[in-house]
Amino acid sequence: MSKGSGVIKQILKEHFAGFWEFHSDRFPKAYRSHIKETVEKTVRCGTSDLGFARYECLGCDGDPSPKFVYFTCKSRLCHRCGKKYTDDWSDRQQEMIFDVTHRHMVFTIPEELRKVFYYDRKKLNALSKQVAEVFQFHNYQKSKKRGFQSGIITVIHTFGRDLKFNPHIHALVTEGALDNQNEWVNNGYIPYDYLRKSWQKVVLDLLKKWFPSNQTVTELINDLYKRYPKGFYVNAEKKITNAKGVARYIGRYLARPAIAEYRIEDYDGDKVHYWYEDHRTGKRIDKRIPVYRFIFEILQHIPPKHFRMVGRFGLYSRRSHRKAQQILSLYSFMRTKQISLLLEKKRKKKTYRQRMMEAFEKRSI
Repeated sequence: MSKGSGVIKQILKEHFAGFWEFHSDRFPKAYRSHIKETVEKTVRCGTSDLGFARYECLGCDGDPSPKFVYFTCKSRLCHRCGKKYTDDWSDRQQEMIFDVTHRHMVFTIPEELRKVFYYDRKKLNALSKQVAEVFQFHNYQKSKKRGFQSGIITVIHTFGRDLKFNPHIHALVTEGALDNQNEWVNNGYIPYDYLRKSWQKVVLDLLKKWFPSNQTVTELINDLYKRYPKGFYVNAEKKITNAKGVARYIGRYLARPAIAEYRIEDYDGDKVHYWYEDHRTGKRIDKRIPVYRFIFEILQHIPPKHFRMVGRFGLYSRRSHRKAQQILSLYSFMRTKQISLLLEKKRKKKTYRQRMMEAFEKRSI
């Protein structure tokens, strides 16, 4: 089967039952029933198995054929449903996101710690809170008296381009903050050294909290401080200057399978050929793997039921958002007004000669 719409659904239809019988124990026990339920819903998406609505015109002449509209699965694993959810969510968020410059950052987890989050996905929510702590502490250091507060949105992401389990947090942060006098202040560039080392500290402090009496974990923490003297990797290069762009970017990571179907080049019933772009070299890498391996790689990223993918902190929290939106709308208006006033050319007062020429439509007097 060549690449195209529905290839993942076809793979699951043909091989999921056999895969699950032999390999279900590779997934955390607490999530197995939900993973199985999600796959079964995805396979039956758009079929009569999930139910349908029947539309028929009883008042029309003759015998018109009824129209059947089959229900969708609304699953995060389903390409069609996931894209629709993402588009709808992004549209709704455009009214919520502040019209100020944002910085996109990615906070990563070293390979040595990834199994902790593979077996307990709910710990990823704690990581989102720690991302917010990094910025809140930075604001506190900038000025203890002024009480700076930034807007932070986090999105949990578990897969890399190569489909491996690679948990990390995408964060969208306002490039500025409100102080306790409701004044918007550009809080400046946050140094990479601070981001990396503070992120390392909050993550390893969480490990101490989760495993307080585990000597192996204590030794691992000490080793990670030595192995990563510059801190854990943080990417903070992308700047987004408009609210629509921010909303679209967030939506990309909300509800979609681990791989887009256009990246699947071929499926022959036994192996799957797909590609990805290496983010370090920019080169395309092709992989051809057994179908069971491919199924495992995409199913390992299904989040637990009712799992919270998005976190809102600071000015984006429910408690602060409405007030901050009003203040920033006024700030945006005043900023636009000031720019227009600066650009507007001051009109010169017309001379008596010019006025007479205009009044009598003569070139000279």
